[in-house]
Amino acid sequence: MWYNTKAKELLGIDYPILQGPFGGNLSTVKLTAAVSNAGGLGGYGAYTNSPQEIYEIDKQIKAATNKPYNINLWVSDHDIPEGGLIDEQFEKTKALYKPYYDEAGIPLPEKPVPFQSRFENQLEVILDIRPKVFSFMFGVPSDDVLEKCRQLGIVTVGAATTLDEAVFLDSKGVDMIIASGFEAGGHRPSFLKDAESSVTGTFVLLQLMREKIKTPIIAAGGIADGKGIAAALTLGASAAQIGTAFLATDESNALPVHREMLFSDAAKYTTLSRAYTGRLGRGITSRLAKDIIGKESSILPFPLQTTFIAPLRKAAIEQQKWDMILFWGGQISPILKHTKASALMNALIEETTAYFEALKS
Repeated sequence: MWYNTKAKELLGIDYPILQGPFGGNLSTVKLTAAVSNAGGLGGYGAYTNSPQEIYEIDKQIKAATNKPYNINLWVSDHDIPEGGLIDEQFEKTKALYKPYYDEAGIPLPEKPVPFQSRFENQLEVILDIRPKVFSFMFGVPSDDVLEKCRQLGIVTVGAATTLDEAVFLDSKGVDMIIASGFEAGGHRPSFLKDAESSVTGTFVLLQLMREKIKTPIIAAGGIADGKGIAAALTLGASAAQIGTAFLATDESNALPVHREMLFSDAAKYTTLSRAYTGRLGRGITSRLAKDIIGKESSILPFPLQTTFIAPLRKAAIEQQKWDMILFWGGQISPILKHTKASALMNALIEETTAYFEALKS
């Protein structure tokens, strides 16, 4: 059967269907457990969570499912230069965003406080709680950490946006590698070069990786139904990871208006932008995102930009100024149909099975 892949064996799941782990408080225990209980691999994006919060989240997931699940972290969790944020840079950012703050009728925020990386402390939690799968983005953990994961039986999954990144991950001996195509919603997890140069589509990247690496590949980006999964498997993927379609379900922590937008005509148009977090990410096109194109030098480094824009986002939500907000979403959004995670999982399994069964007749 189509689902008897290396990914199924490695991950201990029934179907090689992975739910993309959403960062920024968009993941939920309910969604993670629903996907895992349906035979796929649920995922929880924890890069913004403190070590103690990750412990609590893991306890809740374990109480909600006895199936494998994935915890995701960001290896590089900031882009702040060693000297910190200089006043001159902050003044440029204030000048760029002042018209939007004025429109919302709120004052510009104070200079963000220095950011302290949490990744090393978060890693300690991962090694302690031992999720079946530990996935990571924006880089690769140290060789020592990868070896500890092997010893503890934790499956490691890295994300690549280019062939060079895939080859690098392959050389480090990770268990699986995600081919992250530029169609995907959310951040571009590039780590060897700038994200703007990581614009290869999922299925091209997948084929390039198949030629050059031996590690099993997970296709991600532009997949939201059974035919997409079938296409990924046909081209050599061992599994498919689906983000936007799960983000649109009621079980995710996306705002109701965010989920509505993903099912609206607006979802036909998406933009890659640094305007909201300081890192390049794809979301439904907004006026603010379009205005900021070409002015990236005046944006704060990640995650200080997120902190800086948070009051504007809050005010925009309260005032329903949706064109000031970038709602994360991939290019595949216009074909979304399901609002319940279990219904989506059932459809993905049935559609993929039907496609391969039809080939036999």
